[in-house]
Amino acid sequence: QVQLVESGGGLVQAGGSLRLSCAASGRTFSSYAMGWFRQAPGKEREFVAAINKSGGSAYYPDSVKGRFTISRDNAKNTVYLQMYSLKPEDTAVYYCAADQQRTPTVSAGVDYWGKGTLVTVSS
Repeated sequence: QVQLVESGGGLVQAGGSLRLSCAASGRTFSSYAMGWFRQAPGKEREFVAAINKSGGSAYYPDSVKGRFTISRDNAKNTVYLQMYSLKPEDTAVYYCAADQQRTPTVSAGVDYWGKGTLVTVSS
């Protein structure tokens, strides 16, 4: 069992930045690939970023590539999402995801989810 707790969300103006954190419980954090997803009101959950177990490979959709950076600290059981040049369309609840079998770039079948943290970007 893995518990994921996101933090770092809030209100930011367009063009600003935020860093989200996701702290994982347990002693097997390094055996999970990690990801971030987001869900805006009335929309489906969408992939934002993912990182493999070692942190050596990261993946992004075109919508955030060059603006968002995912990283992990296996010693701290934490994955981060640094977000720059935020846009109003980035407004959503951001969820942390953990998966032991694959790097989570799709939401279906992910092993564990956090409860989310709200990011609001004002224009």
